[in-house]
Amino acid sequence: MLQQIPTLIKERMMQLEKADAKDRQDGTPRLQRLRQIPPESGKLISLLAASAPEGEIVEIGTSAGYSTLWIILACRYLEKIVKTFEILPVKIKLAEETFSQAKVQSYVELIYGDARVHLKDVNNISFCFLDAEKEYYDDCYDLIIPKLVKGGFFIADNVISHEEELRPFIERAITDPRVDTLILPIGKGLLLSRKI
Repeated sequence: MLQQIPTLIKERMMQLEKADAKDRQDGTPRLQRLRQIPPESGKLISLLAASAPEGEIVEIGTSAGYSTLWIILACRYLEKIVKTFEILPVKIKLAEETFSQAKVQSYVELIYGDARVHLKDVNNISFCFLDAEKEYYDDCYDLIIPKLVKGGFFIADNVISHEEELRPFIERAITDPRVDTLILPIGKGLLLSRKI
């Protein structure tokens, strides 16, 4: 899976990596930046998605679709789709370009709008990757954990880079008896919860 990434996916990943590095250095306003995960985080979420039990694969916060491409590698392997949610029109356009250029439209359902509204209709979630505005983390956690199947994974990004802001969220997940949770020092810090 990770050893044989299709050329079109790899090319788009490299384009987005370069654009993200440029965003971080040229003063692009925060909401306009791609703010995507590093490749090592992408590899981990791909492996976890491929290892998840039967159920829906979900991503909250598509941005330009970089992390989605990593999840799509697992979806290709599993012959499934990822439902990914994005609220910003400029990011939706970029994600559409990503999925078209990488020729992966059959593995992704890009849903426009607030995931907190749309997730009410999604059940039996086996894998969820959360990388959105930090003030939404608690709401998303409340929606996802009850719908997570036994053995399913919930992963949240930025828990080390935004540790102070996310401290109550982190403590809540670590002490939640419904899940086993740990913090992984990969990329900007990943919180990994597995439904008991």
